[in-house]
Amino acid sequence: MKEIHLGQILAEHRRRSGITQDELAEFLGVSKAAVSKWETETTYPDILLLPRLASYFDISIDELMGYEPQMDAEGIREMYRKLTEEFAACPFMQVREHCREYVRKYYSCYPLLFQIASLLINHSMLAGDRKTIEQTMEEAAELCRRVKAQTDDPNLGRNALHLEAYCLLVLKRPEEVLEILEPEPPVAGAPEPLLASAWKMTGNLKEAKKILQAAIYKNIITLLNLLPSYMELCTEDPGKFEESCRRLQMLTEAFQADDLHPGILLSCYITMAQGWMSLGEKEKALTVLEKYTELAVGDIYPIKLKGDDYFDLLEEWFERSLSLGAYPPRDESVIRHSMTQAVTENPAFHDLAEEPHFRDMVQRLKKNEDCV
Repeated sequence: MKEIHLGQILAEHRRRSGITQDELAEFLGVSKAAVSKWETETTYPDILLLPRLASYFDISIDELMGYEPQMDAEGIREMYRKLTEEFAACPFMQVREHCREYVRKYYSCYPLLFQIASLLINHSMLAGDRKTIEQTMEEAAELCRRVKAQTDDPNLGRNALHLEAYCLLVLKRPEEVLEILEPEPPVAGAPEPLLASAWKMTGNLKEAKKILQAAIYKNIITLLNLLPSYMELCTEDPGKFEESCRRLQMLTEAFQADDLHPGILLSCYITMAQGWMSLGEKEKALTVLEKYTELAVGDIYPIKLKGDDYFDLLEEWFERSLSLGAYPPRDESVIRHSMTQAVTENPAFHDLAEEPHFRDMVQRLKKNEDCV
């Protein structure tokens, strides 16, 4: 990635100002040949000349060099999508180096660093060997530490903290997670009902509904994240585990989670199936894996966050409030492959390898990978 574009920018500003190479050379006390070489980027000006050049054209040194220390939200989103496509099509190490080039260029753009960390985490499984995966997770954690320490945005800092904690868990360093994370302090109440009431009083019912729909949606997703984590701790109590499964299923059916957010429901099904296997309930595990497979090979593509007839005002919120909008953090081909991996490379399901029903599900998942 070429980071300095001085020659092109210098030539553009010179022509726009109606200045010849001779005139610019005379002003700076250099030869016309030197100016020509700068514009063709054969050579670059002495560093001491940069302030004079920038001042002559009334621009900053960053502008003169074409250096952009920050990238706007849309640029970050576009970068992320481009890199997800590269991860799907190119060798992992090649794309990781491309990520590092962005980091070097935009080291003070903290939202971008956070998204690079997310990219590395979401594609680390493509690294192949365990050592490279661990190096990648450590690299992502270090980016999160920089964001956490330097950003002025409290939400971004909190998200970076949580992402760092995830990396540390993958790296099997739970003590460090306990050091950096504290339970969220109790709050008086969510602000959304107050905001909705205020919009209602102004007569803007649509905005009031938008706020409450987004709040309900966020809390459903939070529950769908919390319940599987709790279920993992309940396998020593089969009754509590089964009740947790039942309540999660009721929640997903009540709010049609298979349509709203199929990705999170797939993760829930894997956790449920793992739990049943740990309890020696192979048939129940197979039943849950069948639900997983039906959803994974079903009509959920292209995957993106969306509302439904009930949540009919979320599209604008997705685009405005989520850094990547409604689109997933990985390319679809990578997502489909990871759906298969979650079953075929999961140690919890090794005892099912010879089961005809299990083998049939694996074949359907592998066939689904070819549908991209």
